[in-house]
Amino acid sequence: MAGRPRFPAASGMSEVGDLGRRVAERRHQLGLSSTEVADRAGMDPGYLTSLESNPSPQLSRSALWRLAAALDLSVDALTGSGEDSPPGRTRPQGRPVLETLTVEDCRALVAAGGVGRVVFSDARGPVALPVNFEMVHGDVVFRTEPDAEVVAALRTGPLAFEVDHLDEALTEGWSVLLRGDGRVVVDPAERHEARSAGVTPWAAGDRSTVVRVVGDQWSGRRIRERSAGS
Repeated sequence: MAGRPRFPAASGMSEVGDLGRRVAERRHQLGLSSTEVADRAGMDPGYLTSLESNPSPQLSRSALWRLAAALDLSVDALTGSGEDSPPGRTRPQGRPVLETLTVEDCRALVAAGGVGRVVFSDARGPVALPVNFEMVHGDVVFRTEPDAEVVAALRTGPLAFEVDHLDEALTEGWSVLLRGDGRVVVDPAERHEARSAGVTPWAAGDRSTVVRVVGDQWSGRRIRERSAGS
């Protein structure tokens, strides 16, 4: 299940969007200046520079085709398409580096919410359930069915929550894991706060039960291309 691409950059990390980073990295691979690529694509050089630094650039289909051709890429490669394929099929072309994220980095990456996986155990063993979530005062909040297995699991001990993001075109990505206690939210004011934060389920059905996960252990990793000279 694809999540909403609303994740902010962590501290010390670029806020450039995936498309802008693909354009910039491919341009550098080809040894081309912004002006040269813009000329190839029939674009204004200033527009291309803005695109490379924009967190969420919007291009017309015609502009995408011209830009992809200028960079000797397919449109799928430029946009990172292929959502119907299992992730991780692309193999790194360079020397990727695995970084350990700080707690502050982890919190920043998941602050905007999106889709994550709540991990717990039932009678059959481990379960990873995708849910739409928001962060409320630093805690994960999501909605589910009153009789959902995860609700029963809250009484048996701590659980985990995992969020990740993968860019196939750049063969980069990150993963954040938090562990802590979860509880059903029953206080009316707290339930109202959760709904006001936009906590809504994607799936249909009676998903009126609000669950809050208070993470007391945060960890994360990020894989990215090794910078030149390192």
